[in-house]
Formats: sequence, C-alpha cells, structure tokens
Amino acid sequence: MMRRSRVVLVLTSTAAAVAVLVGAVWFMRDGEGPGDAARRYLAAWSGGDLAAMRALTDRPPADFEQRFTRMRDDLGVTRQRYTVASVGRPKDGTAGGSYSAELTLAGDRPWKYSGSLPLTERDGKWRVRWSPQVMYPTLAEGQRLRASRAWPSRAGVTAADGSDLGGSPSGSVQQLTGPLGAASAEAARKLGAPYRTGDTVGADGLQKQYERRLAGTPALAVQIVGADGTPVKTLQRFGGTDGEPLRTTLAPKVQKAAGKALSGVTKPASLVALRPSTGEILAVANKPGGYNRALMGQYPPGSTFKVVTAAALVAGGMDARTPVGCPATTTVGGRSFHNYHHEDFGTVPLREAFAHSCNTTFARLAVDKLGEKRLAQVASQFGFNAPIIAGLPAVRAAFPVTKDETAFAAASFGQGQVLTSPLNMASVAAAAANGTWRSPRLVDATLAASAADAGGRAPEPPHRLEPAVKAALHALMPAVVSEGTAAGVGFPSGTAGKTGTAEFGAGDNPPTHAWFIGYRGDLAFAVIVEGGGTGAEAAAPIAASFLRGVRGAGV
Repeated sequence: MMRRSRVVLVLTSTAAAVAVLVGAVWFMRDGEGPGDAARRYLAAWSGGDLAAMRALTDRPPADFEQRFTRMRDDLGVTRQRYTVASVGRPKDGTAGGSYSAELTLAGDRPWKYSGSLPLTERDGKWRVRWSPQVMYPTLAEGQRLRASRAWPSRAGVTAADGSDLGGSPSGSVQQLTGPLGAASAEAARKLGAPYRTGDTVGADGLQKQYERRLAGTPALAVQIVGADGTPVKTLQRFGGTDGEPLRTTLAPKVQKAAGKALSGVTKPASLVALRPSTGEILAVANKPGGYNRALMGQYPPGSTFKVVTAAALVAGGMDARTPVGCPATTTVGGRSFHNYHHEDFGTVPLREAFAHSCNTTFARLAVDKLGEKRLAQVASQFGFNAPIIAGLPAVRAAFPVTKDETAFAAASFGQGQVLTSPLNMASVAAAAANGTWRSPRLVDATLAASAADAGGRAPEPPHRLEPAVKAALHALMPAVVSEGTAAGVGFPSGTAGKTGTAEFGAGDNPPTHAWFIGYRGDLAFAVIVEGGGTGAEAAAPIAASFLRGVRGAGV
C-alpha cells in the first residue's frame, strides 16, 4: 500500500510539473503571438518610436522612417493614437489584423480611420507584413497622405479708430506692425502645425506677436496624392477660420504729430505718447528706423527721474513750498556733485529747486531724508523694476540696489545704474498727470498678456499715488515750463514737464542724452535725443513742436 501511494505521489508531481511547463509554453507563445506584436507596433506608432516599428516590421523599405515622418508632417498631426481593433486566429504563419486611428490635425480637428494590419511569422517571431496599405488601406506604392491647406485672407492691424495700419506711410508705424515674410524651417517648427516652411508669417512686430490671431486657421483637405503631389482622392475636408483683426491703441493724428516733430532731428531720437487715464499708447516714433529705441532702448533718465525722487520727498512730508538748499556743489561719500554750470540758488522752495533741476538738492535730500529702500519703493510705484506687458517686447525700467551712498546720491537724479526707456518715462509722466501709474499698452490688456513676450503674465496692476504727491507734482512740473529749465521753449499753455540731461560714457565731460517728459491734459509723453546735449536745448523743443501739432490736429 505504501509503495502504491508513492507511485501515485510521483505521478501527481510529474503531472503538476508538466502542467506548469505547458502553461509556461503557452504563456511564452501568447507573449510572442500576433496580438502582442500588433499591440507593440501600434503603441510604438502612437509614441512616434519609429525604430521600434521598424524592428516589428517584416522586410521594411529602406525609407521606412522617412515615410512615417513625412506622413505625420504632411498631415500636420499634433496628436495620434493607434489601437488594435482585431487580430485573427493564426493560420500557416499568417494572421489578419486591423486597427483604429485617431489623429488630431492642426486646429484640433479630429480625423479617424480604420486600417489593416497583416501579420506574419518569420524565424519564430511575429511581425507586421509591410505594404503601403499599413499606413492607409487604399494607399498604393508611390503615393502618400497629405493635408492640403487653404489659408484665409490675413486679418489686418488697425489703429484705435479702425483705420488700417498696413499701408501707413510712417516708418515708425511699420516698425510696430512688422513685416511679413516666408517662414524659415526653424520658424515653422516653432509655430508648429499647420505651419510649414515657406508659409507667409509675421516676421517681426505685432504681425509676429499675434501671428495665429491674424492668420486664422487654414481649411484642410485630407488627400491621397501621387509622387508629384497631384491629388488622387480626397478623404475628408475641414473648414477653416478667418483671422481676427488686431486693434491697437495708436491714434493716427497723434502718431502723425509725433513723426512730424522728429522730422528735422539729425541724431537718433524717439518720442512716445500715452493717454494717462488708460495707459494706452497713442504714438511711438523712432528716428532713424531699424531699432525700436522707444520700447527697447535703455538709457539713464537723468533729471527726469527727479519726478520720482520729488514724489518720495512729498510722500515723506515735504511740499512744493518747503525750503531746501540748492548750493553749487555738495559732497556725498567723498564725491562732489554739482549743478549744471555750477549754478547756486541758495535756499529756495522745493518748487524752484525742481524747476531749475538742482542736482545738489536731490542728492542731499535723498541721502538725508529718504534712503535707498524708501526711494526704491516709490520708484516701484512709477513702474520701475516691473515688467511692461505692452503687447510687444519692452524693457523694464531698472532702479537697482546701489553699492554705497555716493552711488545712491547719483541714482537719486537718474544717473549711476538707473536705466529706463522712453516708454517707461512716458508712463512716469502719465502717472504724474493722472495720479495713478498704469502699465502702458499698445493693445487690449487681455491681448497684451497673451502675447509671446508676456507668456500669459497679467500686466502690473495700477498704482495709485498719494493725493498729496499728485498735488505736489502738479505744482512742480508746470514750474519747469513757466520759469525753470524749459522756460522760453514755447510750450502750449497747460503744459507741465521735466527736462533731463543724462551723462553716459566716461571722461571729465562725458556726452549726454537729452530728455524731456511731460503732460498736457490727458496726454503724456517722453522725448529722448541720443547724444543730444541738454534736455532744454534738444528734447524740449521737439516736445513743444509735438504738442503744437497735436493741438493743431484737434486732439
């Protein structure tokens, strides 16, 4: 009995081992079966792993990868998903199969089709049997799939009044709108589907920033085409969408007056005009063209920065009548600062020191009354160190940390490492006029945030100045025109402003940029003349000419 039991036990163990072995064999066969090959092939196709697809293909053509790459590119596929629909029972080393294709073409347009996936076993491994019909069921050798495109008419860029800016005679306006050109391979790659090399695209300016909005979406026709590109059959059509016009804030009459004001200037110059109540950019003029110094130029602001320093002093308790010293020179940290032509006005009201642009006054008061942290806080209220989301690339005004009191004293009247652009300084003048700093913009604020340079960032929110600051600036800035450095220039009544003479370079008598910023009613502006000398001599007359031109145009 015991012997019999041992036999049964051995037989049972052997049967179990055989069962395990058989199960392992079937598992291995299933893992290498046609269904598994089909799944792996389609997963590789979905993920764009062309090397894995080739390895799973029986006798692939030499240009296998190129065919699939071209298919994706010619269709403008942005997403793709291929899944097994069915796999038949293997017979004589072959098996039938099919798949479902779900493609997303440019403009989020879905295209679905069903394809065949024949499988064959060779050398003990299942692979997809190659033919062009694997890519699409009716595709013949020498043919390919393509999405033929028909672009709609490109939308225009307009001024605030709706007039087309495309044909503007102003070189400055053309610089803002930007030219059109044929897309390079790199540009087409960055834009992505449906763009291809050679397409007409915005090459610069607003045309480039708002390319997709202006261009719209092309109509698509999914086709089988021959080797020469001739359509053989249209498989599906998708409608396109028209481009949307881009309305800017530019005011044609103000822009014309800005361009005319710079017409006689022989040195590089720029003029920017804003509407203080909204932050809208009304005019941008650059001379010569080729470089948008109005938005991208970085210059020391010189004494125009005294608007900011004066605001900080008033916020600290001073007013336009507060007596201050304006000696010819003052020493801070071992360095001597002096006024223009070493003028000495003695003790005068802050209003007079501002009107005559006393460097010594502001250097001394900044160090003694403000300190760097406080002045930096007030500078930030005027947009310094904040990104400008204008709708086009624009540099931010910089008020950096200074290394010592001497550097801080220089920064207090716009020298040292303080840098800004005409656009930035026009926004400073606009804040003084309105009592609120607003980020300047060339297009609607929502559109500005969507521009390529903004990256979805919202513009800086408005900064409301203290009422006493606004009141003081409305007393200080008119005095510059009526009795200060810009007296006698011939400004229209009601003009307020500030001259600036900003040193750059090195030497005992470095060259200077000429500035004038100001406002009149709901119009603020900034003018710079590179290497122009003093603000009173070079920039202020341009500003006065501009204001007369605007007034003559009925603005």
